[in-house]
Amino acid sequence: MNNQLFYGDNLDVLRRHIKDETVDLCYIDPPFNSKRNYNQIYNNIGKEDRAQAQAFIDTWTWDDLANYGLAEIKENYHGKFTQQTIDLICGLDKVLGKGSLFAYLVNMTLRIVEIHRVLKPTGSFYLHCDPTASHYLKLVLDTIFCSQGGDFRNEIIWSYKKWAVAEKTFSKNHDIVLFYNKNANKILFNVLLQERAPSTLKRFGKKKIVSGHDETGKRIPSQTTNEDSTGVKMSDVWDIPIIAPSSKERLGYPTQKPKALLERIIKASSNEGDVILDAFCGCGTTVEVAQLLDRKWIGIDITYQSIGVIIKRLEDSFGKEVLENITLNGIPKDIESAQALALKKDDRTRKEFEKWAVLTYTNNRAIINDKKGADKGIDGIAFFDSGKDNPEKIIIQVKSGKVKSGDIRDLLGTITINEATLGIFITLNEPTKDMIKTAKEAGIYQSQFMSNPVDKISIVTVREIIEEQKRLDIRLVLEVLKSAEKQKEIKSDQIKINFAD
Repeated sequence: MNNQLFYGDNLDVLRRHIKDETVDLCYIDPPFNSKRNYNQIYNNIGKEDRAQAQAFIDTWTWDDLANYGLAEIKENYHGKFTQQTIDLICGLDKVLGKGSLFAYLVNMTLRIVEIHRVLKPTGSFYLHCDPTASHYLKLVLDTIFCSQGGDFRNEIIWSYKKWAVAEKTFSKNHDIVLFYNKNANKILFNVLLQERAPSTLKRFGKKKIVSGHDETGKRIPSQTTNEDSTGVKMSDVWDIPIIAPSSKERLGYPTQKPKALLERIIKASSNEGDVILDAFCGCGTTVEVAQLLDRKWIGIDITYQSIGVIIKRLEDSFGKEVLENITLNGIPKDIESAQALALKKDDRTRKEFEKWAVLTYTNNRAIINDKKGADKGIDGIAFFDSGKDNPEKIIIQVKSGKVKSGDIRDLLGTITINEATLGIFITLNEPTKDMIKTAKEAGIYQSQFMSNPVDKISIVTVREIIEEQKRLDIRLVLEVLKSAEKQKEIKSDQIKINFAD
């Protein structure tokens, strides 16, 4: 099978596209919030620091989708839910009330049930979480896995060092990974070894230490054998550093996990050729490691920015030919599907059309403007080398509705305010003659690195992007997609990004 990358809601993808018992290993790292106080979540009192909690609240809110999900569980939609799961969710409804935490648990329950369905009998499931909600999630997992012949295997502690100062608490320096298997009698598990302590190696060399009891129960004194072994069975506490800001591995994705963490999970619970699923694949660490270890993989994410990161990441790591063996699903391939994406009603996915247009046209090299609320006329930004001390800036704007010549004049104003050099106007609808005339009146630009001059204002249609495969033909400074947050780490005297507050 081809490796598969899905753009869309993972619940819908799991239900419509992933068949029963086809996955050997699933790892997920869903959005969770480690900054909110436990009591504040539990009581849903709404007095927590909203700025810190915003990402969690934006992802998991009590809305129509949460109501539908709760109804599915209580009514046992298509017989998917065990009685234990139904009883647990009904009980948590009374305890937690309909707030962001309960919305998170309802949505996670729906997805974990589908993950359990697609796992092979020998399959394993790793859920990455933090202490904020891990105790609730373990209850959910117990009702889904253990009630159907599966088993809880480990609570893995991922221990790392962060130098943040915590007031009136111990520093929070670990995450939790809950490890379950679908069938307690058929688990696939490869024993991993960790290095012995230096003091042990110094005393015994590379000889394996053996101890135990005889048939009478009497302890046998420790002794060594001639077997060459420098490792002991790996424990459930994993000391793996977080990705340093200066690391080449770092992409600027806020929840990026180190490859070493996923390598350990994939090696322990799968073999070469097995199918690995990550239903919240984010920046693609799981799929990159799966590719590296000769596994097949399925990745799902609901944001096109993540899909763009993954495509570029795989291309950078394995070359463009790796894309030949990847099937992209859910990405607009014709005008009708582009229009459907542009007209999405869900506020959380409404900007996905803009992200898709910006990243597709720039071959995933632009930066998305993720600012909340009004974007001040900037949907994306890119930089190119003109031979000057600082890179030149390109402003990208996307429109899915009716367009007019005034939109081009507005873009010209945005370019001036933000000290940009070029502007790109991407439109779903065909531009008017007045728009084209206004854009041409802005003139042309050419640098020593360009073989031909370019329009200062370029109008690009979605039809051209899809049917003619039209792409930005300017060599950009930033060849790897990075978020605006990541760009702040670059010295301000090199590149200054201003989204015009």
